[in-house]
Amino acid sequence: MRRLLVFGAVVVTLVGSGAVASSTTAVEYQRNAPPGGWVGTWSASPGTGVANTPNGYPNYSIRNVVHTSIGGLQARVRLSNTFGTSPLTFGHVTIAVAASSTAPAARQGTMRTLLFGGQQSVVVPRAAEVLSDPVALNVPSDSDLLVTTYVPTPSGPVTYHDFAGQTSFFTRNGDFTGQESGEAFTERTAVWHYVSGVDVRSFAPGSVVTFGDSITDGVGSTSGANHRWPDLLSDRLHGRLGVLNAGIGGNRLLLDQPGSAFGRNALARFADDVLSQGDVRTVILLEGVNDLQQEPHQTDPAMIISAYRQLIAQAHARGIRMIGATILPFKGWGAWNETLEAARVAVNDWIRTSGVFDGTVDFDAATRDPADPQRMLAAYDSGDHLHPNDAGYQAMADAVDLTKL
Repeated sequence: MRRLLVFGAVVVTLVGSGAVASSTTAVEYQRNAPPGGWVGTWSASPGTGVANTPNGYPNYSIRNVVHTSIGGLQARVRLSNTFGTSPLTFGHVTIAVAASSTAPAARQGTMRTLLFGGQQSVVVPRAAEVLSDPVALNVPSDSDLLVTTYVPTPSGPVTYHDFAGQTSFFTRNGDFTGQESGEAFTERTAVWHYVSGVDVRSFAPGSVVTFGDSITDGVGSTSGANHRWPDLLSDRLHGRLGVLNAGIGGNRLLLDQPGSAFGRNALARFADDVLSQGDVRTVILLEGVNDLQQEPHQTDPAMIISAYRQLIAQAHARGIRMIGATILPFKGWGAWNETLEAARVAVNDWIRTSGVFDGTVDFDAATRDPADPQRMLAAYDSGDHLHPNDAGYQAMADAVDLTKL
């Protein structure tokens, strides 16, 4: 389990028995810090490592485009080597406000170099992450940031989030992390590499983590439009709370899919992807459809419910609220059958009636076809009968009771 601990002026990342100092400027920072605390504004859960990159991406500059939920006066960034098999060196990392969401240019005057323990370069051990020192930057809410990394040397498999729903940029030709114009970034990628979170110094009282699979990840929504249901929920909140997306396509509660980009099972990744995020106050849990529809099929509702209970217990142990979300209908998807449907109905009935969650959101009722409740409403269906489209994701966001967050 990865944890971020603060000892005096040193922030330390622990992974197993390893430790990496990631900030020695905390005391100085706190002395000059504005009011408010550190709150997560964006996240993406690492899914796996790029298997066909035995040397990593040496000499690459990768400009990740990420979308904020809340704004703040200062920022810090999390970088991940979770699925790396050897130490990873970041030679230079920058953050900037994007000039637009469709190009790699930074807004003039916003480019900042990130330091780690006061140093420009940092080595991240295998399976670890690092947290940058704070940097002064006026981060707008509901806007795009550019987090650019440069890796100077071979590193092994690259940790990444497979489905970004957002175009990012890269170049193979050296350190261009500080280039404001973005002219060097001539190649494109639909993947977020290395970056796993951005926190801001904010007056917001905390963040909401949306924990789930491809439906939370936004598969089926319009690319580059930030129409995932967590983004649309953030729009409803108008910057009052951070909203963090911890969805991974294909993710399951109980099993891993070795060699896939589906991430570790939900129980295995909960501590890293939820509990270690910036000032979490509420989790919305939407997991289980892949346990049903993927092989081997999980047809025993008690097994899924047991996993829910464990996640609730871990959240409550940290004083975090847990909102249970019902599993969406998926009749018409290739794997669907009456046995899986019976299990889905049983799980949803338990979510609605058990009383063990701090609240519920009925995504099933919000998206189903009244004439055929086993099927998603056609107007909300992306076309594959499993993932909603933009309208479906809006219906999901609208179904969340904001007073429960």
